[in-house]
Amino acid sequence: MSTEFDWFVGIDWATQAHEVCILDAGGTVVQRHSVPHSGDGLKDLVARLVRLCGGLIDRVAVGIEVPHGAVVETLLERGFAVFSVNPKQLDRFRDRFSPAGAKDDRLDARVIGDSLRTDRRCFRRLAAQPTQIIRLRELVRAEAELKEELQRFSNRLRDLLHRYYPQVLALSPAADEPWLWDLLHRAPTPAKGRRLHQATLEQLLRRHRIRRIVAHDLRQALCETPLQLAPGTVEAVSDRVGSLVPRLQLAHRQLGQLQQRIEALLEELAEPAESATDDADGQTREHRDVEILLSAPGVGRVTVATMLAQANQAIQDRDYHIIRAQSGLAPITKASGQSRRVQMRYACDERLRNAFYHMARVASICDESARCYYQELRGRGHSHGRALRAVADRQLRILMAMLREGTLYDPQRCLRPSSVPTKVA
Repeated sequence: MSTEFDWFVGIDWATQAHEVCILDAGGTVVQRHSVPHSGDGLKDLVARLVRLCGGLIDRVAVGIEVPHGAVVETLLERGFAVFSVNPKQLDRFRDRFSPAGAKDDRLDARVIGDSLRTDRRCFRRLAAQPTQIIRLRELVRAEAELKEELQRFSNRLRDLLHRYYPQVLALSPAADEPWLWDLLHRAPTPAKGRRLHQATLEQLLRRHRIRRIVAHDLRQALCETPLQLAPGTVEAVSDRVGSLVPRLQLAHRQLGQLQQRIEALLEELAEPAESATDDADGQTREHRDVEILLSAPGVGRVTVATMLAQANQAIQDRDYHIIRAQSGLAPITKASGQSRRVQMRYACDERLRNAFYHMARVASICDESARCYYQELRGRGHSHGRALRAVADRQLRILMAMLREGTLYDPQRCLRPSSVPTKVA
């Protein structure tokens, strides 16, 4: 596809209506209009652009702040070249047009379009994602949201139990276990808990496969002397617990269903694809990515799903530097005069950062070469977090090499001591 464009379109994304500014190759504003965020509005935008370029869609470049959404997907599906820009960079570009700091939607649309014309290297070209990757991304984000909801509900339940039912917290301090929710569903008050038979408790623990607690100890905890509270307090708080427990159980069931769907989708992605292209060795590339990633130490279902969902294009391109920057593993150097400082990168994808953190943490425990590398860094005076970032960076280099060669992880090839980098933020 040609990299030269005749028309540059800047879109200032909004929730109700998007401001659009179209410039020619010389920087002259050709059109300005507002596009409502609706099916007809986006259809009209595409029709305008097609008429303007005379059907030569590959001569139109579109710039926008957000790298996803209905506007981006509509334009990509029609074949337009779409580029995204970081909001911080857009803020700097805006200063070229308004040093006084003026800002409005029409100005931002022009800034995006003109900056795309003059500084295209600062923009990231977007590509349409496969259907399975789009599904995986939404499932991963839904899983993260459900985990946060479960944590909030569990914290709320723990606080409520601490007010009138602290004896059950001795057996489940975080109040985040399904067997405890089942117990509270049966006995929401200390009085009802004392009336439960040991056989009932044994059946409950057996159903939830709890072995660290025996029914006798649970029975003793329920029979402890309850707190002496003001009349009506137990009934009022237990009503809140009774309404909270079903929400916990529902969120837990939904989380399990989501995890099963993610695992099934990863299995689909790991299967050979008939349309996959062959590399130089005659092996298909795309269908083996999941299998290759899962073979690495410290990499599990959550890490693989997050990597594919958040950095699929960089993985397909085998671009180590892009993923390194997106995940926050690449340090930032600040040098001025005789001052020079290397620090951690904070502007990154938080989901990717967490995925690589857990990958490095587990790898430094389970893999011999990663553990030796971590210990070597700690011996040189690096902090725990700094050493883990270096381990994650090393593991990422290995992953990219595995993907390029189409080979699974071989621990024998990584046993050789690695040189410790001089720059680790």
